[in-house]
Amino acid sequence: MGRHFLKDRCGATAIEYALIAGLIALAIVVGAAQTGQQLKASYGNVASKVTAANQ
Repeated sequence: MGRHFLKDRCGATAIEYALIAGLIALAIVVGAAQTGQQLKASYGNVASKVTAANQ
């Protein structure tokens, strides 16, 4: 019984997949945050030019 438990690798595989999924999720969050900041800056630039053109 003990030998079978030590040779079982299913738990290790599940942990590896969970770590990979966590890293992918972290990369998505960081990428989305950076893209959001760039979009905010772009829209701010467009808004200031539109405001200047309307005055």
